[in-house]
Amino acid sequence: MQKQKIGIIGIGAFGEFMLKHLIPYFNVSVYDRNRDLTQIAATYNLTVDTLEGVCASDVVVLCVPVSQLASVAEDIKGFIRPGQLVIDLCSVKCLPIKILQAAFPADVELLSLHPLFGPQSGKFGIHGMNVALCNINSTRAACVTEFLTRTLGLVVHETTPERHDQEMAYVQGLTHMIAKIFTHMDVPEIHQKTKTYTLLDEMVEMIRYDSEELFNAIQRDNPYVDGTKQKFFAAVRALEERLNKA
Repeated sequence: MQKQKIGIIGIGAFGEFMLKHLIPYFNVSVYDRNRDLTQIAATYNLTVDTLEGVCASDVVVLCVPVSQLASVAEDIKGFIRPGQLVIDLCSVKCLPIKILQAAFPADVELLSLHPLFGPQSGKFGIHGMNVALCNINSTRAACVTEFLTRTLGLVVHETTPERHDQEMAYVQGLTHMIAKIFTHMDVPEIHQKTKTYTLLDEMVEMIRYDSEELFNAIQRDNPYVDGTKQKFFAAVRALEERLNKA
């Protein structure tokens, strides 16, 4: 069978990371308005195309930060055909889905994915890792799910945008904030480690090199993070008061 063509817009850390997982199964073309992709094309033997050329693919994947999603959608909406599948990979869901629904007519199929892993956590393989799926209006959600599960070995969690963001307020909102605080504390090199500290250190290392754009999206673009942060800092203050009284 002839391979379908996937066009990827935005080749940052995650965009580049997922190339090796897609190239065996699709004809992949890429576009990035902010990055020279010559070396990427040579390394992965793929096509660097124009924006219009990438949008001619069977499936168009938007691998851009939330802050750029509206402008990218505006740039491509004239190239997208009725019935075409457009997928975003943003780390929050409520806002990106509103942006995509506003940008594209109802005859464009929209699917929203959030891979719950990245270049650090997935560097030794992605089999068994989680991915969230919000089906906006696509008839091909079952096909996408089958590829993700049977071919890539991922665990797909179909959810709503609201439930996704509510859970990510804890899953990412807390962990990324704690890791950011930890990196700013200038912790010295530790030799005598407990298992608990080792797990904390591993968490921080997985997140340490994530982009500032990703951190801002997690903390600012998730409508449920503020409540989680308030609970966290209130708990910290209460603990500090209790320790000061001890």
